[in-house]
Amino acid sequence: MLKKLLLASLILASPAAAEMREYRVLSGGNDVGHLRVDAEGDRVAIDYDYKNNGRGPTIAETITLDAEGYPLRWEIGGATTFGNLVDETFIRENGRARWRDATGEGEAAIADARFYIDQNGSPWSLALLARALLADADNSMAVLPGGTATLTERGTASYDGPDGAIATTTYEISGLDLNPVYVTLDADNRLFAFANPRFAIVRAGYEAADEALRDRAQQLSTDRFVRIQAEAARNFDGPVRVRNVHIFDPETMTRTGPRAVVWHNDRISSVQPNDAPATEGETIIDGAGGTLVPGMYEMHGHISQNVALLNIAAGVTSVRDMGNENAVLDGLIERIADGTIAGPRITRSGFIEGLSEFSSQTGELVETEEEALAQVRWYAARGFHQVKLYNSMTPDWAPRLVEEAHRLGLRVAGHVPAFSNADAMIAAGFDELTHINQVMLGWVLEPHEDTRTLLRLTALDRLPALDLDSAPVQHTIGLMAQNNIAIDPTIAIHESLLLGRNGEISPSFADIYDHMPVGRQRELREAWADVSAEGADERYRGAFDQVMRTISMMRERGILIVPGTDMGGSFAYHRELELFERAGYTAPEVLRLATLGMAEYLGQDEDLGSIEGGKYADFFLVPGDPTTDLSAIKAIAMVVANGTVYFPADIYPHFGIRPFAEPPEMTEAD
Repeated sequence: MLKKLLLASLILASPAAAEMREYRVLSGGNDVGHLRVDAEGDRVAIDYDYKNNGRGPTIAETITLDAEGYPLRWEIGGATTFGNLVDETFIRENGRARWRDATGEGEAAIADARFYIDQNGSPWSLALLARALLADADNSMAVLPGGTATLTERGTASYDGPDGAIATTTYEISGLDLNPVYVTLDADNRLFAFANPRFAIVRAGYEAADEALRDRAQQLSTDRFVRIQAEAARNFDGPVRVRNVHIFDPETMTRTGPRAVVWHNDRISSVQPNDAPATEGETIIDGAGGTLVPGMYEMHGHISQNVALLNIAAGVTSVRDMGNENAVLDGLIERIADGTIAGPRITRSGFIEGLSEFSSQTGELVETEEEALAQVRWYAARGFHQVKLYNSMTPDWAPRLVEEAHRLGLRVAGHVPAFSNADAMIAAGFDELTHINQVMLGWVLEPHEDTRTLLRLTALDRLPALDLDSAPVQHTIGLMAQNNIAIDPTIAIHESLLLGRNGEISPSFADIYDHMPVGRQRELREAWADVSAEGADERYRGAFDQVMRTISMMRERGILIVPGTDMGGSFAYHRELELFERAGYTAPEVLRLATLGMAEYLGQDEDLGSIEGGKYADFFLVPGDPTTDLSAIKAIAMVVANGTVYFPADIYPHFGIRPFAEPPEMTEAD
């Protein structure tokens, strides 16, 4: 006991020592910014700034610590990734804690909890939290504004650099949000690094540790999802029969039944009369009159391990990845394919970005047209479905890149490169345009304005003044219709950007808010954009109205509108489909588009998209009728992905989420 008390005193005393430290922010191995820490006595000043893809947070913090290393006063200012202004404070005095963040103000007795979890500070505070948890008897404690943080040691390693080899320990901190975070401390329990599979903050001089740290974070994440898979995945030696279900038929867009669906291993055996007798060795699931819907397609993913299982639980059994780090995605696809973890089927897009100060660090960066052509050929040789061109791509390269991609059997989708417009990309031969703002900005921007910056979002406030019946608008929409150009509008992300307000629950997630853990709830009550200027609130709201009118107009002209989120899928995907209904589709039309429609679009309808004998067993069960109430898809009782059965009620508690539906009853045939 004495040894533990001495250790605790050392751990908590360490923040008071003088420290001037710089950390480099790395995205995909590229340096994109800094985290600077100046600690003297009980005061810590932090400067945190990075930019990737033309955007990123700019944060300044001042923290005053007590003798034990807990924050007494905390001031955070600056701007978030998308420009929302930050003015966050925390004060602890006279037995009370008071705070103000983007959601509003709060207060609590410190007897309940005294460590505050910041909303918009830098990851440096994770080291502060880790030290407090290390000193706690069970490494777990209640935190403000709610929830319980728990620390688990996850391994040690040593890294070489200019100050010699540094021995480190990596810790998992869980209970703050949907997924744990991993923080690496040195022998003095000071921050050495914060890492996830794509992003790292590493002590300056030790940037060579980046890849190893990200690999370690990937492995720890994998280990977690392997544990969840062992608990949640149900595989059966014999056939499985779900009875008493209605089936959504995307061909006729009707709900048929009741019927029974039988599958064995990964394929549907047959759809049978409901009263057909079961055979020996079958597992029988009672669908209780609910609806079976084919697995849905999220068509704008940047899929990661953290969201793979949540997509399965949401009935999203297929994802079109729109750009990723190739090695990271390779590993994820392998783990899903061999059943190590759960995740959707993945159709890959090859991401190609031009090199500039605003480049996205995702995917492959090219400096010349020849390098870009070589990258197209690289993707074609490896079985990618399409290439995606991005913001910093030189617009004049587009015709040759498209020609080569088409010659090699690849489709082409993408953003409109900076200093160009949708009309030019249609003329170059694009098959699909990505994000509705990328099209609409061409109607309101001047030729010299640079969409590699946040302007591609903030300039949307010009849309209310746009006449949608004007010649430029109608010309672009006409070109899309005449040339069969699809659009992936990602409506929900625009709703979050344009309609999110501090202190108000995001309209995209109002229905699920009460089911979320406290960390996620705070995110859902924070604006993305800065709407503090006079008239900005009204302009942003008007901009979203114009977005919805434009999408409705495109639907009326017969343009294929592709459902995708760019927000991780899952719950955002459910909202995306609701917004499609608002744009004029009926609920059955939306369901067809999300299932068989996208299977046809990707050339996968021979195996996927509907519930028929011989196709893959990818579908989900909801108690209600989504053909009359599309929101019924939010309450999923069971998902079958590649023949494996999952009950979301078993999955969601691992993420701190309260389930939406009870699992069905399951028995063995006599």
